[in-house]
Amino acid sequence: MREIKKTKSLCPECLRVLDATVFEENNIVYIKKECPEHGFFQDIYWSDYELYERARAFEYVGSGLENPRTETKNGCPYDCGICPQHKSHTVLAIIDVTNRCNLRCPVCFATAGTTGYVYEPTKEEIRRMLINLRNNKPVPANALQFSGGEPTIRKDLPELIRMAKELGFKHVEVNTNGLRMASDLDFCRTLEEAGVSTIYLQFDGVTPDVYKFTRGVDLVEVKKKVIENCRKAGIDSVVLVCTLIKGVNDHQVGDIIKFAIQNFDVVRCVNFQPISLCGRIPAQERMKMRITIPDWMKLVEEQTDGQIKVSDFYPVPTVVPVSRAIGALKNKHYVEFTAHPHCGMATYVFVEDGKIVPITEYANIDKFIESMRKIYEELEKGHSSIRAKMRLIGALRHIKFSMLRKYIWPVLKTGSYKALGDLHRKMLMISAMHFMDPYNFDLERVQRCCIHYAIPDGRIIPFCTMNSIHRPTIEKALGIPVEEWKARSKAEISAVA
Repeated sequence: MREIKKTKSLCPECLRVLDATVFEENNIVYIKKECPEHGFFQDIYWSDYELYERARAFEYVGSGLENPRTETKNGCPYDCGICPQHKSHTVLAIIDVTNRCNLRCPVCFATAGTTGYVYEPTKEEIRRMLINLRNNKPVPANALQFSGGEPTIRKDLPELIRMAKELGFKHVEVNTNGLRMASDLDFCRTLEEAGVSTIYLQFDGVTPDVYKFTRGVDLVEVKKKVIENCRKAGIDSVVLVCTLIKGVNDHQVGDIIKFAIQNFDVVRCVNFQPISLCGRIPAQERMKMRITIPDWMKLVEEQTDGQIKVSDFYPVPTVVPVSRAIGALKNKHYVEFTAHPHCGMATYVFVEDGKIVPITEYANIDKFIESMRKIYEELEKGHSSIRAKMRLIGALRHIKFSMLRKYIWPVLKTGSYKALGDLHRKMLMISAMHFMDPYNFDLERVQRCCIHYAIPDGRIIPFCTMNSIHRPTIEKALGIPVEEWKARSKAEISAVA
């Protein structure tokens, strides 16, 4: 056994904070901890130590918010809101617009629709949450996801999208199972007219058996119909989101990527999410389902016949030097993806004549990122901006492909959202984000989380603490019993009529 680090974690039974050790054994990285009341727990952290170390080389720690919303009282992770200990600002903000849902998915981390109460913020509460997020300093939240539950259940969803855009969010996406979008083309058109940026579509596989396990019902044709309706409605940005479970759909990783390529005109990204195991699950059952990011990368290589290799993937914070270099040149703060390096990995591929060509075929990513890091460091030391700009031009020598150069340069030159969008429309992003559960919980990762929930009381809460700790308490406190909600809704409908 080789100890890697000490950290803090949670007891999966009582959620108390425990001392924990991350260690390597037989090239697998584990996390272990012991609760005085509930005993010893051990789980896989990353399934490949060599890849763990490769990802760690791209570690960049952020400086957090200048205006945290809560004080340090009980210690992390119980001061979420965001507290002064948090090290990353909001890259993607999430607002749950309802906990109601038109499915009962066995794998839902939100346990949406099964709680016995309805949590559904009013339009005015959502407006206040949006303003709160836009008040983040030094970088206002620019990207937003409306989630739930199932957000398309809300009749005023198009209004909410329009409101978010008016308040300054450049990117507004809707997280959906697709049932309504598949059955209502006019609704899809309404979302497009409201200004939706992306549809974040639940997409677990390409055969009925997968959906029957993950969602309780066959949804294959529903997913295909959503893609078709998006195409007809003019929505040209869909992210396929796969909850990845060992023994259930891990054999379809390549098929899901192939489906994305076949629909490349509207699909911009495939995001795999290894299942988060919340609730009390015996060790044997956890290991049957547990899959980590290195497992997934190897599956991608195997199931694309080596067209995409493990070495093509990079951790989320790899791009931090680009944000810092452009920001220093323009004397401006840009969004920094300072997530923990073991939270997610991604690559981009071009689709050429139906074939997959990874970005690493056209660019030396390591050398390009290193050049951007040097630009930032020179400017931090007070060196000439002319010299830094020359180095910026020189960095392009690490990009071999003429079309890529054509689209990379506008991003570096303007730093604009449009230029970045133009670049994304030439590529398909393939990524994985492994959200934590109480078994593999690492406090160090939480403190660098850059995906944050806003809630009506003014707090902004990191993703993994929201879903591991805070969600039941928050939604129960702010929700109302189902029968009361039904009576109130009936009264409101009668009043309008």
